[in-house]
Amino acid sequence: MTLQQQIVGNAMQMAVCTLSPGQTVYCEAGKFLFKTANVAMETRLGGPGSGGSGAGSGSGSGGSGVGGMLRQAMGTAMQVGQRALAGESLAFQCFTASGGEGTVGFAGVLPGEMRALELTGSRAWFAEKDAFVAAESTVQFGIAFAGGRQGMSGGEGFVLEKFTGTGTVIIAGAGNFIDLNPAEFGGRIEVDTGCIVAFEEGIQYGVQRIGGLNRQGVMNAVFGGEGLSLATLEGNGRVILQSMTIEGLANALKKSQGGDKQGPTGGLFSTHAG
Repeated sequence: MTLQQQIVGNAMQMAVCTLSPGQTVYCEAGKFLFKTANVAMETRLGGPGSGGSGAGSGSGSGGSGVGGMLRQAMGTAMQVGQRALAGESLAFQCFTASGGEGTVGFAGVLPGEMRALELTGSRAWFAEKDAFVAAESTVQFGIAFAGGRQGMSGGEGFVLEKFTGTGTVIIAGAGNFIDLNPAEFGGRIEVDTGCIVAFEEGIQYGVQRIGGLNRQGVMNAVFGGEGLSLATLEGNGRVILQSMTIEGLANALKKSQGGDKQGPTGGLFSTHAG
């Protein structure tokens, strides 16, 4: 059952979803906007599409009886722990229409765009933390890790959201979006680590140092505003980037209030604590 949805608005977009009777959609707690009276709302620690880390494994297949209930409880606790580690909301809100079609609306938390991704079951999607807004119950939400060395040096990419299964998932980001395929640019693009919104499975994520330990490398790190590293995306598949970073927005707001924390040079000397 395909999710009927429409993304409306400009600077701060919203997703308006029309649910068929019995159809369920879930969102991260805090991103619900409105609903019609015939749409029931339920808050759960494990959403209908919540999965384990990495492979999107479910938690509700542990069998019946006390053993099955215990396995299900342990699976839910693991999912909640993973989301807490990733800085995500601990709960999902689930919405189900009854007695006819229902309408429910969702919104992101930053000025920017939203995008509806259609999963066919052949490829997973990975997204930055907090990008998830809502999804059909047939989409599994999980947490993936980019790897210790890459993640620690890449910042934004250490913990990723992972979506598997089939159906529609709605994501949001800051500023405007641009869709790229590294295959159309020689197979590789280099990106500010905070500008990645989402990418398809098959794209290889990495982190590289900006320049070497020489004069130009020091200039890039100190005065370039990018710090010491860039993210790299390689392969053939869709990549979604955003024009605004959360750190950039935070620094702009602090500067407008007379509390510029970026420092005179930006880059390595930035004192932003977020």
